[in-house]
Amino acid sequence: MNMKKLTEEDVKFRYIDPAIENIGWSKTQINKEYYFTDGQIKVSGKKVRRARGKKADYLLKSKHGEIPLAVIEAKDLTQSVGAGMQQAIEYAQILDIPFAYSSNGNGFLEHDFFTGQERELKLDEFPSESELWDRYIKGKGFNNEQEEIISEPYYYAPFNTKSPRYYQRVAIQRTVETIAKGQKRILLVMATGTGKTYTAFQIIHRLWKQRKVKRVLYLADRNILIDQTMQQDFKPFEEVMTKIKGKELDSAYEIYMSLYHQLAGDENEEPFREFKKDFFDLILVDEAHRGSAKEDSQWRKILEYFSPAIQIGMTATPKETKYISNIDYFGEPVYTYSLKQGIDDGFLAPYKVIRINLDKDLEGWRPYKGQMDMYGQEIEDREYGSKDFDKKLIIDDRTKEVAKRITKWLHDNDRFSKTIIFCVDIDHAERMRQALVNENTDLVKENDKYIMRITGDNDYGKSQLDYFIDPFEKYPTVVTTSKLLSTGVDVKTARLIVLDNNINSMTEFKQIIGRGTRLYPDQEKYYFTIMDFRNVTRLFADDAFDGDPVAIFEPKDIDDIEEPKVTPVDDADDEFVEPVEIIGDHKKFRVNNVDVTILSERVQYYGNDGKLITESLVDYTKRNILNEYATMDEFIHMWTEAEKKTAIIEELFERGVFLDALRDESKTDYDDFDLILHIAYDKKPLTKSERVKHVKDRGYLDKYNEICREVLSSLLEKYMDGGINDLEDTKILETQPFSNLGSPTRIAKLFGGRTSYLLAVQELQQQLYKTA
Repeated sequence: MNMKKLTEEDVKFRYIDPAIENIGWSKTQINKEYYFTDGQIKVSGKKVRRARGKKADYLLKSKHGEIPLAVIEAKDLTQSVGAGMQQAIEYAQILDIPFAYSSNGNGFLEHDFFTGQERELKLDEFPSESELWDRYIKGKGFNNEQEEIISEPYYYAPFNTKSPRYYQRVAIQRTVETIAKGQKRILLVMATGTGKTYTAFQIIHRLWKQRKVKRVLYLADRNILIDQTMQQDFKPFEEVMTKIKGKELDSAYEIYMSLYHQLAGDENEEPFREFKKDFFDLILVDEAHRGSAKEDSQWRKILEYFSPAIQIGMTATPKETKYISNIDYFGEPVYTYSLKQGIDDGFLAPYKVIRINLDKDLEGWRPYKGQMDMYGQEIEDREYGSKDFDKKLIIDDRTKEVAKRITKWLHDNDRFSKTIIFCVDIDHAERMRQALVNENTDLVKENDKYIMRITGDNDYGKSQLDYFIDPFEKYPTVVTTSKLLSTGVDVKTARLIVLDNNINSMTEFKQIIGRGTRLYPDQEKYYFTIMDFRNVTRLFADDAFDGDPVAIFEPKDIDDIEEPKVTPVDDADDEFVEPVEIIGDHKKFRVNNVDVTILSERVQYYGNDGKLITESLVDYTKRNILNEYATMDEFIHMWTEAEKKTAIIEELFERGVFLDALRDESKTDYDDFDLILHIAYDKKPLTKSERVKHVKDRGYLDKYNEICREVLSSLLEKYMDGGINDLEDTKILETQPFSNLGSPTRIAKLFGGRTSYLLAVQELQQQLYKTA
């Protein structure tokens, strides 16, 4: 046998599999073709596709707590033994695995992350599970007691095989190991929608089963967060778990769920002091960027009182400003999983942004001398801009114009898309609700809950929040709010986030964006849209948007610290308290009969680099095409030679070529080939009907018998309705009018068999693109 002809799969089966199995690794410990990401979702127009997920050829787990110990990347025998090492190292770093291996079937190259050394091994010298485990424990510096703690298995519910995603596993393992080594203040940073409460549950469960901790306090700042956690991720604790209500402090439980302010009380009474200081062994602080980040916060007193306990802060948005610091209290994060990582891995939904500029926002508005508002107040004579609108000056026509544009989006997409509109305050949220009702009277007439206001002062609106969150409940569909829904509310099916408020807080901005980042494939929710009326999405360009927490600020020595260079944002509104707005208390000026129009709109997509595409979509697409095919001749040659044209389109899509989005933007229906020639090489495009006409005029179909001509003519009709992929997909033969002629197999036989049919389709494509 010519060994050089063995494929990578042959090498795995003949050499690598026996090498690791013979040394004692069991089949349950060997994970082959281990996909650890789902593949980024890419949006083009209204169409979505997934990029390829990241996959390790082998992932080897210890029998001790299923801790991954090694990754192996395989190559065929034409390559060196170390050809896969760079990839193995990359995957090992992502997965937090200490040993990486590359193999071509002749042996192994090992990279040890503890020592930084590499060594070549013969095929029969691959380390056993016990050898790697011993090296792992030694490299980590664990004693016997610590080894037992970190080896505790994950919790698996009966009949439920849900296991932690790779980043959750890393967060859980790093936290447990850090606690095992004696550290008592820990910070975890995980983007909204990445499963912080599930991660918290697994951490608690592993420590609780080992009796490293006996009593646990879980702190959050909203009832809905506590209730969701108890009913979902923490449900296995239900027999030992209680929710602290009012002043009822029952010491008979082991897992305690509480709101900050219920324990904090007020200056006269502080309920948390009813517990002994050492009552809790572990405290988890959900949304740790909130009040607990402030040194003088009433809520911080709880953490300081229970200082003997291990304390874990969990947040999507760590607070690092001049006066507030999560890091100062909890320490550097033991692990960070950002929004960008979540989107790149395909676990979070990407977004597209529609930036809308209203004329009065850009040009400002000034009253004429002595102008009175609707309440008979003389309007202060100055120029008002977007930061004033709805805060100091209400222009009713502006509210109506925003409501019209939101309604247009709903009509163009799906009128039952779950939508959250963030307004300046409660009063603005109520006026926006009214304007939207008037734009959607047909659906409101059917059900008055189609559009609702859900704000902190509105008990009826808040009572509908669970229905809004529920993916299977139709109503409410569109909600207006101020701050209430900006954090902690899990709306999996949110498809439209509208920004009509002035957001300067990076923390609040991240939290609001997080309302849309959850995927929900069961209802085809793969991305969401942000509609921005106040230029809030400028914050996407800020380095602080998706970066790591900035340097520590010591509150006592602020003057001695040099601040990092970041775009200044106002994070003073830390508590996210709903502003109390008494409707009818005319502290704002209010005018109507002011003509407000949309001056411009721009759609921006999430690019390959994790940033919004700031250049025009045409320029961005052209640049990415030319990066792949520098000349038109090069592209045409590749297109002509390709067995499947769709493979080229898929590859270009991976590189950020959004042809469907371009078609939507230009309102044209050129085929992919012509659109590429037009955009990248300034070639005048032909329509699909023109291409079909050229094929027929040349008499190409005449060489076939009548029935075959009918099949090929129908394929050309399908091409005009759809595109090139309709020709290449044999499933098209299962549809009308082909099904009238018989099964796909029978149709293929008309051409002499499957191979001859596929050849006829390839020749038909060549005829279509004969004229460039």
